[in-house]
Amino acid sequence: MATDIKDIARTVEAGTVMGLFPARPRVLALGQPTHGEDTLLGLRNDLFRQLVEEEGYRTVAIESDCLRGQAVDAYVTSGTGTLDEVMEHGFSHGWGAQAANRDLVRWMRAHNERRPATDRLRFAGIDGPLEITGAASPRAALTGLHGFLAARVDAGLLPCTEEALDRLLGTDDRWTDPAAMTDPALSIGQSPEAVRLRLLADDLVSLLDEQAPHLRAHTTRDDWERARLYGRTATGLLRYHHWMADASPARMNRLLGVRDLMMAHNLLALAARGPVLVDAHNAHLQRERSTMRMWQGPVEWWGAGALVSAGLGEEYAFLATALGTLRHRGVDAPPPDTLEGLLYALPGDRCLVDPRRLATALGGTRPAARVSPWFGYAPLDPEHLTSGDGIVFLKDVAEDVSEDVSEDV
Repeated sequence: MATDIKDIARTVEAGTVMGLFPARPRVLALGQPTHGEDTLLGLRNDLFRQLVEEEGYRTVAIESDCLRGQAVDAYVTSGTGTLDEVMEHGFSHGWGAQAANRDLVRWMRAHNERRPATDRLRFAGIDGPLEITGAASPRAALTGLHGFLAARVDAGLLPCTEEALDRLLGTDDRWTDPAAMTDPALSIGQSPEAVRLRLLADDLVSLLDEQAPHLRAHTTRDDWERARLYGRTATGLLRYHHWMADASPARMNRLLGVRDLMMAHNLLALAARGPVLVDAHNAHLQRERSTMRMWQGPVEWWGAGALVSAGLGEEYAFLATALGTLRHRGVDAPPPDTLEGLLYALPGDRCLVDPRRLATALGGTRPAARVSPWFGYAPLDPEHLTSGDGIVFLKDVAEDVSEDVSEDV
């Protein structure tokens, strides 16, 4: 059996990845089984560079705040700001402290130098302005959208003034109290002010759509897409805060679902502009329903990959990453009867496997499910072996020297 698997293992490079598909996918997603490991991100960087240079991908997106990501995009496309500034302020979840993310941004900037604007590589965050401890105030998204419209349409069409928004929003710390993550009674997401803001956000987005012929004719594509981003983010954040204040058993399922819906909407908007490479946790990008155990018990939801796949069909592709060891986290060599154990027995440090050919090589044998001793690493589910388009396997993940970052998915 190991010999059969060895015969289907390939090197991890752009050509072998493209060989998995009949045509270049519009969205090519690379999932990660854990966060905060520069070894995994270094593999991502190597593969993404090849796919940009050889296959024409022009957007690199990661699981980070979509609003903050605008600063990174401005830097890599036009040199706005400094590398230190964008690494500090352009990422959420502590991703800016990762050496491999810094390498990615530095390379993207160098790649774009002396290239025409139409051929520059773009950066994007697909996540909402969210952290494991809660969500941001909707102020930046709401006022950004309102400001865009106020400068371009008749004031009488606006559903409110900026001053009215400010009064309803109040201070930002009312929205960002981390204790609200575990105690819905401390969230203001269902307060009269929040309910009113949801209606106003809906009206502002509706006005943006109603005025699209005029607005698109009299603004740049980047400004139009930024306004659309503000609208998606404002409505998504207010919806997220609403469920933060909900005390029903559905609360966490809905929060996770709302977050991934925001990711999906952002990915689809990027895909409308051109081919996209995206890096996020496997749980966000897989086609199967995602599951996780949290403090109140198990939760399940449809991830961004499942939602985007439902919309794009074969133009969405998913490569799941698996690993052998993560010894500094207590994850030692996998049992030989698990999916990771079979791949671990192969020679070499990394490989790419077609899951359909792997399933054929295994015949009717189903590998055992691997159990991780550390909550931050999620092994592959052998039940879903053929639901992805490829498996990227990294045998050993070395400890890096970056600062610790959030372990949430």
